[in-house]
Amino acid sequence: MRVLDVVREQPRPCSYLDDRQAMLDHRILLDVNPEELERMLVRGWRRFGPDYFRPACSGCAECLPIRVPTTTFEPSKSQRRAAKNLRSLEVSVGPPGVDEERVHLYHRWHQSRQRARAWSEARLSERSYRLQFAFPHPAARELTFRDPTTHRLVGVGLCDQTPRAWSAIYFFYDPDYASLSLGTANVVAQLEIARARGIPHVYLGYCVKACASLAYKAAFRPQERLLGAPADDEEPTWVGVSEPGAAGGDR
Repeated sequence: MRVLDVVREQPRPCSYLDDRQAMLDHRILLDVNPEELERMLVRGWRRFGPDYFRPACSGCAECLPIRVPTTTFEPSKSQRRAAKNLRSLEVSVGPPGVDEERVHLYHRWHQSRQRARAWSEARLSERSYRLQFAFPHPAARELTFRDPTTHRLVGVGLCDQTPRAWSAIYFFYDPDYASLSLGTANVVAQLEIARARGIPHVYLGYCVKACASLAYKAAFRPQERLLGAPADDEEPTWVGVSEPGAAGGDR
């Protein structure tokens, strides 16, 4: 891999908890192969385009990296119901794409989150979308969900696939199809795809119990959480979680 930059942010208002300050460690990397990405995923790193990041907040550990073992995952009743909703849609896996249809869908979804959860406004050009969601990477994958009657794009799930890890990066969907619980269905679909491909873990990113947009990740069980922020040469420790999960959410 090629390292272009390594940076630790200055403290800033947290995007998830109003009363906290946040910092991220960033590594801007090129030519990262799937095995190298996997070694970062198991140590709590996430990826948007060439930006690999991990929380480095002082005095706060609310962002909990979680992963779900695919062989033992048992969907709840509501998760099974959401997964059944996919029978009415065409679901496909391929390389990430960028076009006006995807960018428009992203904006419609984000505007619905702005109204429902007071998110800050976000405007992405096709260039910005490409950099964040469709940056060339050998591990990059995209799930698309389409209405077969109109061929309308109704959901996009961005993810990464490595030999032993599947990373669910980001998901957005058409607000007109909110009744299908596509956020939950997307996670179940990715777990099923990873299991079918012999991949032992799906990494869901960070669970934050007090943030409605991230707390839902606790509902996918059984699951494991990473202890601390292991260094590159330190063996990561993942432990099983036994407390009840939380419901809801779409990211």
